Amino acid sequence: MELIAVLELTFKPESLDKAREVMTRVLGETRGFPGCVSVKSVIDGRDPNTWRFVETWESAEHDAAYRKFRAGEGAITDLGPLLAASPSLVTGSVDPLM
Repeated sequence: MELIAVLELTFKPESLDKAREVMTRVLGETRGFPGCVSVKSVIDGRDPNTWRFVETWESAEHDAAYRKFRAGEGAITDLGPLLAASPSLVTGSVDPLM
């Protein structure tokens, strides 16, 4: 069953150019990760410093493997200094009946 993950990042206003550069690289890696169906980027209409990334994964296992990768060898070390707040991540399963 597909899994949806929504990552919310709020960047410091002065870091938006660098954030775009970093996230372009990161999203390329994410989209190429096994089990990634898609990733959509959404910039908040009321707060351009807040970006959401809506990820679709083939399964919870694929998402878990990706999170493990990002917590280890795939850590995004240049992201932290750009953030104005802690990241937020929510996940849920896709219900094919709805």
